[in-house]
Amino acid sequence: MTLPAGGAKVRATATTANGGPNLDSLTVGSSGFDWSVAVVESTMASKTPAQLGGWGYQTGLYLYGQYLVYQRTHDPRYLAYIKAWVDRFVDSSGNISQSFNNLDSMLSGRLLVALHHETGQARYEKAARKIRTRLNTYPRTSDGGFWHSTSESRHNQLWADGVFMLNPFLAEFGAEFGDSAYANEEAAKQINVYASHLQQPNGILKHAWDESKSQPWADKTTGLAPEYWCRAMGWWGMASIDVLEKLPANHPRRAQMITDLREYAAGVRSYQDSSGRWFQVVDKGSRSDNWTETSCSMMFTYVFSKGVERGYLDPSFKDAAARGYAGVLAKTSVNSSGRTEIRDISIGTNVGDYAYYIARDRATNDFHGLGAFLIMNEQLRKG
Repeated sequence: MTLPAGGAKVRATATTANGGPNLDSLTVGSSGFDWSVAVVESTMASKTPAQLGGWGYQTGLYLYGQYLVYQRTHDPRYLAYIKAWVDRFVDSSGNISQSFNNLDSMLSGRLLVALHHETGQARYEKAARKIRTRLNTYPRTSDGGFWHSTSESRHNQLWADGVFMLNPFLAEFGAEFGDSAYANEEAAKQINVYASHLQQPNGILKHAWDESKSQPWADKTTGLAPEYWCRAMGWWGMASIDVLEKLPANHPRRAQMITDLREYAAGVRSYQDSSGRWFQVVDKGSRSDNWTETSCSMMFTYVFSKGVERGYLDPSFKDAAARGYAGVLAKTSVNSSGRTEIRDISIGTNVGDYAYYIARDRATNDFHGLGAFLIMNEQLRKG
């Protein structure tokens, strides 16, 4: 764990005046320190809901993580902050000005389901149903996988990222609104279909597949992208875990999902670095220009921990999760202003070759990392 010189205490005076917890008494590294609360307080102090940006998956990921912290702490400010952001896009009648022509735009639907669950307000159901209805006409590959996007440059493509953008929302939508028969089957089918194309004999997943084999990055025989990009693999693992949470024990696709997850976890674990983290291009850690990326390390750590807890994975994965958690905390600190910093988070990434992934900016406090951190930490803090 990285600490500022002379030890560190988190200061939250900007939020304490508004009724927030006084973190001054909690020293970083002490058993009472709550990294999730520290990240949420730091983010809320640095950005108003209006400053979080548009209806994007990155913001939705972060706010979903904050919702998990709200569920544990019951701090009403956390839910109010989420609601204030969502209400910028959903009016009092439930109208939302989104076309939902790509899977990325659907991730924030999880917040609509959560807000309906917390408030009972019908407008959130109406907005969420717009995503559900869009799936009726959304384009698919020949075997039923939803395209990553309807834009011309994304036709016929499955990206591992996409399973997290849609399917946890879909499973949660079904549970909240009585549509589980469709939602569970569709969500599980999507994860199965994506795995059938992207998962390789070593257990891990290529970033993307182009059914038409026409993209410059696509192998002309297989249609596969050339590399194993870490966060794409992290998205797929988290989606599998989250959909399994809603899938009935007797669902016919459940066994295949768990088999794929186990093969994936074994493959991912085999590439874990001595730092506890994983490399940006997962299988090429020996290259001098490769670097360990923090957000995917959070995702893999979450998958291992939750997988062991739920009995999907062998208990030995708990040790790998502990190493991953320590590796993430080594990139996590509190600065001289009392704000949390999480480093070496890859910015948003398209499909490319090795040089493209390695050259991506290594950001601090990018929402890809903040959201993944909260999801991971809420799981790992349970022990």
